[in-house]
Amino acid sequence: MGLRVGLEVHRQLDTRHKLFCECPTILSTKPPTRTFERRLRPTQSELGQVDPAALFEFNKGRAINYEADPETTCLVELDEEPPHQLDPEAVDIALTISLLLHARPMDEVHVMRKVVIDGSNTTGFQRTAIISLNGKLDADGKEIPIQQISLEEDAGRKTGENKNTVIFRLDRLGVPLIEIATGPVIKDAQEAGRVALAIGRVLRATKKVKRGLGSIRQDLNVSIEEGALIEIKGVQELDLVSKAVELEVQRQTSLLQIRDELRSRKVKPADLKEDFHDLTPLVSRSESKIVQSALKLGGTVQGVKLTGFSGLLKRELTPGIRLGTEMAKRAAYWGRVAGVFHSDELPGYGIGQAEVAGVAKKLECGPSDAFVMIADSKENVLDGLKAVVERAREAIAGVPEETRTANPDGTTYYMRPRPGAARMYPETDVPPVQISSDRIRQIGDNLPRMPEDIAREIGSKYEISPKLAAQLVNSEYLDTFGEITAIGKDIAPSFVATVLTESMRSLARDQVPVENLDDTHLKEVFRLVAEGKTAKESVLEILKWLATHPTANAASAVDQLNLGMIGRAELKGVISKVLESHRSFVQANGAKALGKMMNLVMAEVRGRADPKLVTELLRTELEPDRG
Repeated sequence: MGLRVGLEVHRQLDTRHKLFCECPTILSTKPPTRTFERRLRPTQSELGQVDPAALFEFNKGRAINYEADPETTCLVELDEEPPHQLDPEAVDIALTISLLLHARPMDEVHVMRKVVIDGSNTTGFQRTAIISLNGKLDADGKEIPIQQISLEEDAGRKTGENKNTVIFRLDRLGVPLIEIATGPVIKDAQEAGRVALAIGRVLRATKKVKRGLGSIRQDLNVSIEEGALIEIKGVQELDLVSKAVELEVQRQTSLLQIRDELRSRKVKPADLKEDFHDLTPLVSRSESKIVQSALKLGGTVQGVKLTGFSGLLKRELTPGIRLGTEMAKRAAYWGRVAGVFHSDELPGYGIGQAEVAGVAKKLECGPSDAFVMIADSKENVLDGLKAVVERAREAIAGVPEETRTANPDGTTYYMRPRPGAARMYPETDVPPVQISSDRIRQIGDNLPRMPEDIAREIGSKYEISPKLAAQLVNSEYLDTFGEITAIGKDIAPSFVATVLTESMRSLARDQVPVENLDDTHLKEVFRLVAEGKTAKESVLEILKWLATHPTANAASAVDQLNLGMIGRAELKGVISKVLESHRSFVQANGAKALGKMMNLVMAEVRGRADPKLVTELLRTELEPDRG
């Protein structure tokens, strides 16, 4: 299919200070002490051009509300003080990563401004600097070119939004972010996942990157033959990289099929006109809540005919997303509307057959035509319908180039137009940083060990399988593993490694919010096991509870779940009860009944007793003459 994929991996660096000030790189734990509002506007570049992505965000017309606190924010984040020099610790980490990826560091690092007016930065731009070029990465035997390694400031943290306002917390703004861009040489979805994993291993080897939800984001550039270059932003989970690529290929393939169908129907872009009609009298008495709500606010209902589109708006592109969905997203962003109604899904949503027939007649729709209508204020409706017509014209051409945002299930939705070159220009407030050969030599002499070497050492030291050792190195919990195994000799390293890798992934697949579990939670749970206060069989239940009660501690979880170890006397009582319930079996089998009785007792106590003690007490009962 001519698939080509390029990756851009972004990872927060675990530095003491932010990139352009001395604020710590932590998220706020206190309520904001200052809030303010701004409206950002696009400006022309040095060539007199306006970036289309910036113009798009401006046309949303939303106000930006910012929240700040003195714990994590200073005047630099508020854009009331010039940025300080590049944080030297962040530069050193970026240079370390560059050398690990065999990239050529720049002799002099210059900071650039990248126009971003979605509100995520108070300045209206993001500061970014190229650290190195032309590296390479080995991913399962294939050499992947690393085009560029950059250092940039992370964006503000979005905490809320509505139709007219978006809210950002400034604690995350300015946290150092490494960006690694590969060449577009990846040829299949699974390979994309392997490359992302390989880059992640290199980053973790530095032990200088943050972990947890939001600390890593992958952007994908995906294209297929006859398709278009699509940028997918914000794939947060490594496991989703392959799936996002697969679904984008499916989406583009479906759009090409729709293109071919439109061409077979001889539909041309000129057939799609911005000929909008007021449909309010035809649907004013409908049972649609959306229509009635818009009319109560003084709005209108208008529609447009889409020549030759009958049956295509309901065509599924990816699971749950149809061509009509794509049009609705365009209308929502450009027209600030809640959504659209289209003929392929009507009657429905409170709009009856008689109203559908009336609209089709009003718009002069033939059997092969479709229509779209929107209910909102007149200005928003007209902007939304213009976006729908434009998207329909793009469908005739095939796949439009655009930037899309990843959903948690790997599907994507329209985010904005693709940015152009006009968004970059020099930063005049931050002086260049000279990178001396001595600095490079010193960093090169102290490079961290690579993941495969660490995996071999872990497997040998803790006597765990190579597969489990590799999974541990690829996880976020390598350091945590070492700390937990040092707690007590009674905790098997293989059990700890399994919980931190396979079990944590299994919990995440079951929608357990494992991102809420920090190192303290994990170490507390295993410490309780080592101290004999709970059983290892209870670990997963305790972790599930803590994931949904992150402010609590492991001891509270044990109490709430009644998973504390039972005493010897209580255990004797349970054993007596089980033996009495199976008296005839015990009398017939004697000591041979140990296995079955053991299973029954452990099921009764639900892991709250030491199996060794259970065995000892059972043998005493089953073998009274023993010893």
